Amino acid sequence: MNFSEIANMRQSCRNYDANRQVEQEKLNAILESARLSPSACNGQPYHITVCTNDNAKAVAKATMGMGMNKFAADAPILLVISEKDYVRSAAMGAKLKHNDYRSIDIGIVSAYITAEATAQGLSTCILGWLYDKKIREICDLSHPVRLVITLGYAKSDDKLRNKKRKSKEELITII
Repeated sequence: MNFSEIANMRQSCRNYDANRQVEQEKLNAILESARLSPSACNGQPYHITVCTNDNAKAVAKATMGMGMNKFAADAPILLVISEKDYVRSAAMGAKLKHNDYRSIDIGIVSAYITAEATAQGLSTCILGWLYDKKIREICDLSHPVRLVITLGYAKSDDKLRNKKRKSKEELITII
């Protein structure tokens, strides 16, 4: 699959096959892609906690407040992306330029994770609605949780939806 095919195939899954486990070699490929993703000053100011079994169920529950993300309970793996400290050079740049490089880097690693998962025939959904304190307790994390990515196989009847996106004219300016 080339990148354009991946971009067209990838969608947020809300209908996981709870009975189908993710093969270790596919998970390894996803985590290796995450490891290779670019970041400011190569600092990788995040940590990925792979949650399976009871830990995945507990983290899923911590993303379900106010009726949100009920589908997360069926995903066999949840990847918790927590923030870590900057490396010195990135910290200096962030302060001088008033830019939040950690959030950018977490967005990039999440894109790599979701793209590689799609290439591996898996589905994902990036969750920002979460109970940070509870997930930190479950995963024994000292830094804030920024995202949770559900990972697994979509049910066979989960069809590719039409993408609703802005037009190129609305989104892109060439000067």
